Amino acid sequence: MDSAPLPTDRVALLARLAEPKKYDIAIVGGGATGLGVALDAAQRGHSVVLVEAHDFAKGTSSRATKLVHGGVRYLAQGNIGLVREALHERTHILNSAPHLAQPLPFVMPSYKLWETPFYGVGLKMYDALAGRSGLGATEWLNSREALNLLPGAQPHGLKGGVKYWDGQFDDARLALAIGRTAAAHGALLINYCEAVEVLHDAGRAAGLRVRDAESGRQFHIQAGCIVNATGAWVDALRQQDAAAAGQPTAPIVAPSQGVHVVVDASFSPGDHALLVPSTGDGRVLFAVPWLGKLILGTTDTPRRDLPLEPAPLAREVDFILREAVKYLRRAPTRADILSTWVGLRPLVKPGGADSDTKAISREHTVLVAKSGLVTVTGGKWTTYRAMAADVLTRCTQAGVLLPRGASQTAGLKLVGAPDPSAGALVRLSQPPGSHLYGTEAGALAQLPGADRVLAPGLTEAMVRFAARHEYARTVEDVLARRSRLLFLHAAEAGRAAPAVAEVLADELGAGHDTALPAMRALAERYIQHGLSAPA
Repeated sequence: MDSAPLPTDRVALLARLAEPKKYDIAIVGGGATGLGVALDAAQRGHSVVLVEAHDFAKGTSSRATKLVHGGVRYLAQGNIGLVREALHERTHILNSAPHLAQPLPFVMPSYKLWETPFYGVGLKMYDALAGRSGLGATEWLNSREALNLLPGAQPHGLKGGVKYWDGQFDDARLALAIGRTAAAHGALLINYCEAVEVLHDAGRAAGLRVRDAESGRQFHIQAGCIVNATGAWVDALRQQDAAAAGQPTAPIVAPSQGVHVVVDASFSPGDHALLVPSTGDGRVLFAVPWLGKLILGTTDTPRRDLPLEPAPLAREVDFILREAVKYLRRAPTRADILSTWVGLRPLVKPGGADSDTKAISREHTVLVAKSGLVTVTGGKWTTYRAMAADVLTRCTQAGVLLPRGASQTAGLKLVGAPDPSAGALVRLSQPPGSHLYGTEAGALAQLPGADRVLAPGLTEAMVRFAARHEYARTVEDVLARRSRLLFLHAAEAGRAAPAVAEVLADELGAGHDTALPAMRALAERYIQHGLSAPA
């Protein structure tokens, strides 16, 4: 898709929303799943509107471990079907946006003699399941070879290792690319527009009452099909819909949080990620090079509440640092943490599920309420496209959406996707820059401020591009999701915030609230998460 970037002027978007029109499908939730449904439906020719209460990918979809993967841990659990589907979808993501998703080599170091052959055989099975979708053959390594690929690994007691391939991505920018591609196919997408109520006609879900967060203005949307794709928060809309019919419904989501700690790349230099398949308490530990830094994680901790900005428990940060000591030559401390952030997993409860989230399903679930409201939750980022196709199948089966043929998103290039033959891509393990814009880098270079650097990897022109073409409304939108500076180095994000606010105000109008104080407070939280005293 090499045409000029689509403008995202909010006045024009809200004017479209105010038009008296009945949409084929209205989607609530602007994460990977909702945006994926919007793209699939729009490409099939449906009229589509999507509303998001906050920013696109504000929740879980911007807080992944940045891996496009089949799920080695799911293979160990015997979930062959999920792994096979994810490996197939991994290929689609890598091909659809090669500037935002790329193959990544992993090394699994062995500190016991049995680990190399044991895990090597399992990863050979992983290769076999991938088939023609494989990214590279699994290799057995001796200790010298393992250290050459992972120079930051702990050499003491190292017996060898296994090298295998998966993928990594920029999750928030990929979500945005999916949404912008949907918009290019005619979908109407509006962030900061909350779905306040599911509207009913003769007991059937027939529309939405939504509220623009900036003006307070309310709109009524008519649609034949309503999809609830709000991730970990789906139960709120489900229960509101059921209450309107006097039919209470039980929650289906058991949220789990995953904590990620970011440190300097020097703790594990190079382009290879480190994977520990089983830590002392049975969890998986990653050390992933990403945009010039190193991500350490993650945890799997159940929680009962659903905050938009979840905070890590001190013991979760301690766990990550404690495990890193065992596997890195130079172990990071709390003083080395550049940013700490948390994602909520929308795990689906089986009947009578307990609180052990490692035992709860990672697969997605699609439910159709008596009102016709369609809810989708669970699943993995990697399988967003398959989830979207499944949602639309269930919509047509439920009779709330007319069929318009099969999904056509396989092989679809997202906005900005370069031709792989045009030249070598800059790896996502390297610091951010204009290469993340793919074919839109030329349009970016034409904007004012292309040479004015506001922070590492962020120029004035990038802020202007975010406001004009990427739906950015606040300083946080720019620093957390259009650029990833908040996730990479929270202190630098806090320092850059006033300059970003100035450029945004120039683009969106002097009276526009860029939420600068909120961004400064958020940056401080991401710093303090790493520096707080253990509990």
